[in-house]
Amino acid sequence: MKLLAVTACPVGIAHTYMAAENLQNAADDLGVAIKVETQGSIGAENELTADDIKQADAIIIASDKEVDKERFAGKQLLVVGVQEGINNPEELIKRAQSGDIPVYGNGGNDKQPAQAKQDKKDGQNPIYRHLMNGVSYMIPFIVVGGLLIAISLALGGEQTDGGLKIPDDSFWKQIENIGNASFSFMVPILAAFIAYSIADRPGLVPGMVGGYIAVTGSFYGSEADAGFLGGIIAGFLAGYVALGIKKIKVPQAVQPVMPIIFIPIIATLIVGAVFIFVVGAPVASVFESLTTWLQGMQGASSIILALILGAMIAVDMGGPFNKVAFLFGSAMIAEGNFEIMGAIAVAICVPPLGMGLATFMNKRKYESTEKETGKASFTMGLFGISEGAIPFAAQDPLRVIPSIMVGSMAGSVIAMMGSVGDHVAHGGPIVAVLGAIDNIVMFFIAAIVGTVVTALLVNVLKKDVTPKAVTPEGVAVGGTDNTDNNSDQSETNASQSTDAAESETNTETEGQTDQESITINKLTDILTKDLITTNVEGTTQEAVVDEFIGMLNAENLISSTETMKQAIFEREQESTTGMGMNIAIPHAKSAAVKQPAVVFGHSQQGVDWKSMDGTDAHLIFMIAVPEERAGDDHLRILQMLSRKLMDESFRNDLLQADSKEKAYELLDTIQ
Repeated sequence: MKLLAVTACPVGIAHTYMAAENLQNAADDLGVAIKVETQGSIGAENELTADDIKQADAIIIASDKEVDKERFAGKQLLVVGVQEGINNPEELIKRAQSGDIPVYGNGGNDKQPAQAKQDKKDGQNPIYRHLMNGVSYMIPFIVVGGLLIAISLALGGEQTDGGLKIPDDSFWKQIENIGNASFSFMVPILAAFIAYSIADRPGLVPGMVGGYIAVTGSFYGSEADAGFLGGIIAGFLAGYVALGIKKIKVPQAVQPVMPIIFIPIIATLIVGAVFIFVVGAPVASVFESLTTWLQGMQGASSIILALILGAMIAVDMGGPFNKVAFLFGSAMIAEGNFEIMGAIAVAICVPPLGMGLATFMNKRKYESTEKETGKASFTMGLFGISEGAIPFAAQDPLRVIPSIMVGSMAGSVIAMMGSVGDHVAHGGPIVAVLGAIDNIVMFFIAAIVGTVVTALLVNVLKKDVTPKAVTPEGVAVGGTDNTDNNSDQSETNASQSTDAAESETNTETEGQTDQESITINKLTDILTKDLITTNVEGTTQEAVVDEFIGMLNAENLISSTETMKQAIFEREQESTTGMGMNIAIPHAKSAAVKQPAVVFGHSQQGVDWKSMDGTDAHLIFMIAVPEERAGDDHLRILQMLSRKLMDESFRNDLLQADSKEKAYELLDTIQ
């Protein structure tokens, strides 16, 4: 029997290679030929060729992220999470041997049962997973488009009677056009990759076409469009329509062309027809009515009007509600009423500024990608680009949209009460800087209040995605409070290490190897006997970290023990480095590291490292890498360790090593 496998995880480092190694070892034990492709953060390795796939009897995918499956059409395909590949490789291979797994592309009976089972096990909502797949592909288009438009407005914009504009013959006009081009792909890409997540490649075309129709009102006779919310609807509609068509049984001769001809064509026609004849027309009449209603409110309470306009601007961030309010404000400029556009100018910038500020105020509530998006969002807010908040709203609409609406409403009301006027059809601080705002002080007060209200409210509503920045014992990194005797000892060790670090100079000692000249071919290139202990004294996670950092400091490999400790625990906050099977691999990239190094310790009693399989850590490796060498070195070391530690006999030998010399001999084989 010939098997193939693909392993992958979102981070693409340790778990990817651990699953690959375990599948390889299990296959060897069972006498089965297997080839495993790893899709790590440095790209695909040991790639499966067309000939490999042709000769394979079955394929196993152990992955927590999307893997292209179209190349496996017509083959028996088993799809599970990466943890299954790590913990139950023998069971997976036996299932593949039994032949009791679906054939991919066979009437739609492909990934769905396995993926649904994995989603249930992980507690993950499949709707959320599909949505996040679309959002992840959409974000780069928003960032690129928004920032290019913002830069062109700031550097090339001129105030005119018709608003803030860039001259057509200006260099900056071309930059604006490039930004607009990137923006134009935003919603179609969102819809396309939602559909792709649901139905694989057959969903891509109907999703993208549906997204384009959603933001092109002319298809259903309207100047308004369905915005990013319409794109989400189009994506899910396209995905499930394509999936439904895949499940239809067709003759064997037709199956090969179903994914590339029949499914995309039929699904695209259905999605397009639904938007043009069902969704688009009613939405268009609603927004035309809204415009008429707003015009009729000019004589009513200005505060109520400000509340309505603020809510409309924020609810869909560039979508149909936003456009109706914006066009209404622009029309009022022509009639000499600048205060309505003044309220809108504040409301426009609050969502992206508020979400950007929120990520700065409480980093525990946001993933690393969201923090980066927050920086771009804040910048876009300064230039009046409300779309900067869309990634946050798409990912968590129930918390984000109400928060930005309340913030924009607050800012809009303050602007209206403060007689803020805007003479150009644009919003954000950029128009104030360029002199287009009346009562500029109140403009900034309104924008600041709205921004702060949004940030505070969304952070109250959102839950933490990472724990507080404390060690597992509840002690802040670098703090002085302790909860038990072990923590007392840890603090003493940390204090002694800090004193030693403070007594050092920041220069390299004479004769020390320059870190740039170190080439890592095997583990012992960066591991000496002085960095090995076969009797770890610490009994808690923090105590072990302090002990290992002390060993690095004694060898003059780090410049600050506290900085190193903080880097270690910041990594632990992202996810545990307890890999299971009695292994823990804490690691950090830090400017405090002078040259790459690894510390190894054997804990006789075991340490609770919150491992995925619940086992205590007995074999503990701490990896320390300088920031400037983080990429290649970090991955190289983790890959070497992950592969070798999957060998059960090697782990047992390492557990039996009772001296530094014996441990070093074993570790010298890791390359």
